[in-house]
Amino acid sequence: MKRKQIWEKNLKLITTHNIEYSQGKHTYDLAMNHLGDMTSEEVVQTMTGLRVPSKRQSNNTYEPDWTTRIPKYIDYRKKGYVTPVQNQGACGSCWAFSSVGALEGQLMKKTGDLVSLSPQNLVDCDADNYGCQGGYMTNAFGYVRDNNGIDSDAIYPYIGKDEGCLYKPSGKAAGCNGFKEIPIGDEKALKRAVAQVGPVSVSIDASQPSFQFYNKGVYYDKNCDPEGINHAILAVGYGNLKGTKHWIVKNSWGTQWGRKGFALLARDKKNACGIANLASFPLM
Repeated sequence: MKRKQIWEKNLKLITTHNIEYSQGKHTYDLAMNHLGDMTSEEVVQTMTGLRVPSKRQSNNTYEPDWTTRIPKYIDYRKKGYVTPVQNQGACGSCWAFSSVGALEGQLMKKTGDLVSLSPQNLVDCDADNYGCQGGYMTNAFGYVRDNNGIDSDAIYPYIGKDEGCLYKPSGKAAGCNGFKEIPIGDEKALKRAVAQVGPVSVSIDASQPSFQFYNKGVYYDKNCDPEGINHAILAVGYGNLKGTKHWIVKNSWGTQWGRKGFALLARDKKNACGIANLASFPLM
């Protein structure tokens, strides 16, 4: 009975929001999806997994090139830098999907080959993170650097639970030479990084029911807390929809969520959801 009640409560929230959307009160609408019988607390408990590091090393801070012009909009999906959306399932491995997404973009930029890399490799083998209990992207980049590689997803497929490490050097599909971190909360620097480097690992507060049922449009919820970051995703571009500036992000909740697994998040709205607070990319 409980699941049905949760589903009905969520449907009511979606319906109310969409009436307000039709009246012009929101820049995005909602839709029922495969998370319909879960509370937002359950989604955060089972399907996020960002562990925020206690301190950052200042020597890894990204310094953008402010002198060159950058495009008004960019979408790395159209450039062939972005692999298909996956579903992390009931495992707190968002950090691993965000990390491989950023690595995949750099691999494509460097070699011209788009290869799905293995989040499971990170879940099982990265001792600085906690597998399905959570992790952080710069630790993952450090693991790939120190391990001298990460396997492809084809060689080391995703199963969504913690297993023993099965890394095969013969299955190595990419390496990493380190990482850079975007200055905290600096959306202008994040935009430069996306334009000049490629897809960037970012983190947000994903605890609002409005995010759970996001469908289309530019997501902005004033309750979204930049200090309450809990979920890692991948920034794959930025742009402007009907005058509303946005980031294009790739989630790891399957293709039934959002726009085939992607979303537009408000950009230059005081660092909405904390999008620029914990952003980083690997060096390759």
